[in-house]
Amino acid sequence: MTLRLETGGPVARLYIDRADKRNAFTQAMWEALPELVARAMTDPAIRVLTIESATPGVFCAGADIAELLANRGDAHWRAANQAALNRAQFELARADKPVIAFIDGDCVGGGCGLAMAADIRVATPRARLGITPARLGLVYPLHDTKLLVDLVGPGQARRLLYTGDLVEAPEALRIGLVDQIADSPGHLEDRIAANSPHSTSGMKRIVQRVLDGQAHDDAETLAWFAQAFTEPDFLEGSTAFVEKRRPEFRR
Repeated sequence: MTLRLETGGPVARLYIDRADKRNAFTQAMWEALPELVARAMTDPAIRVLTIESATPGVFCAGADIAELLANRGDAHWRAANQAALNRAQFELARADKPVIAFIDGDCVGGGCGLAMAADIRVATPRARLGITPARLGLVYPLHDTKLLVDLVGPGQARRLLYTGDLVEAPEALRIGLVDQIADSPGHLEDRIAANSPHSTSGMKRIVQRVLDGQAHDDAETLAWFAQAFTEPDFLEGSTAFVEKRRPEFRR
């Protein structure tokens, strides 16, 4: 099994498990990913999803180039592959619950797209990130390119896309391609999972609205803000604050 979802407690882990091919994604893997993400999102016990490698030292080498090369003359396959890749990235970026990409080792091309679709990227000191279609005569998808520009700005995005260079973890942190350098994402998982799931999901929707270009409240976002005061999480959180104890949010 090249992708698998493991659950237990409030954190679900989506493992990429194809180490012999540096975790390169096949079309079947792109097709399977949205269903695994949806399973984590619909499980009421889960509050955080991580995406990481089952094997230390490599995150994801991107798309399986041998598969692309073997099907380069098949327009139907290429269209199906593009649709599967686009859907996987779109669904991951818009998952209802917080997603953390834990990057240990190389994170390249479509693998970088997976990481950028997460809410937060944690990289180990040995991580390297790059977007290499220019080395292959390919073009990076628009959705993934927007994720990149949103993170690092147009200038750095052009540099990464045009050169195809891999950047080390400290440089990736400096330009905003990753958010933290650490040996594990555990500190973030625990802190996010301890907070209100209603709050984190709602604020994730708000951030996505901003990234999609919305700059002012509409009736729906105003309702989200107002409704939070009527939710059990607000009662528990505010009561815990007054009582000077840790809140216990239940779902």
